[in-house]
Amino acid sequence: MKIRAYAKINWSLDITGVRSDGYHLMDMVMQPVSISDEIELIPAPGLEIETDGYPPSRADSSNLAWRAAELLRRECNVASGVRIRLHKNIPMGAGLGGGSADAAGVLKGLNTFWKLNIPQERLESIGLSLGADVPFCLRGGLVRTRGIGELLENQVCGINYWLLVFQPCRALSTREIFKAYHEVDSVRHPDTENVLNALSSGNPALLASSVFNVLESVSSASCPEIPEAVSELLSAGAFAARMTGSGSAVFGVFRSRKTAESAKLLLMRRYHNIHLCHTQSDSVRIMEE
Repeated sequence: MKIRAYAKINWSLDITGVRSDGYHLMDMVMQPVSISDEIELIPAPGLEIETDGYPPSRADSSNLAWRAAELLRRECNVASGVRIRLHKNIPMGAGLGGGSADAAGVLKGLNTFWKLNIPQERLESIGLSLGADVPFCLRGGLVRTRGIGELLENQVCGINYWLLVFQPCRALSTREIFKAYHEVDSVRHPDTENVLNALSSGNPALLASSVFNVLESVSSASCPEIPEAVSELLSAGAFAARMTGSGSAVFGVFRSRKTAESAKLLLMRRYHNIHLCHTQSDSVRIMEE
């Protein structure tokens, strides 16, 4: 069985509190993009994983794809094994949800591969124990996610957009960025309702003024290349640009593939591994002006 595991971007990211157990309460608007890792599931007596592609990913029990298979096997008392072949394309330590996407792809694939017939709600619950973004990656589409990742609301998407996505600096540690967030005196929060209105109506002007990430200023303090890259994207023709997740990847949003391709040629003079991609929602057209 062959599966594509899609990256995601955050149209908005807000932190609304911290639980007594230390988990952060989030309010995020996320959507898959067409950058993907490739997963192949092959019958095997035990659990095995092999990886290739770029960036390099560890082929051992620390890999989230392997952990997803091991968890599902244990939860459902499965005797069968599987060999996971993982070809990486999604940048790591980037806020693009690559590891979560791989875990979700394995859970969804093995649900069919092992004929488990687990309902979506339970699969998302299993996925949550692997990471806050895994339930979203299992569901896909434009989604507002709250709590610690368990409260998902499907949203109306009016249009898909062309994007340029790249990492302007080193990978960042999510744990360290969240720690630094609590050392900031004051934080601007996004207007999440405006973000959702912009995405449902396909309004680029409203989207440009409302897309926001509370962690961007924190991550920018660690990597000044992030605000520089955001500025470069806007100068190259993006009508909106932001950091995704806790970084370090940034994305620029364009009115057409042609303008995105032209911007990529300009940005390639300074940056490497720029991904031309688009957001994904079923039966929704891609913006072309």
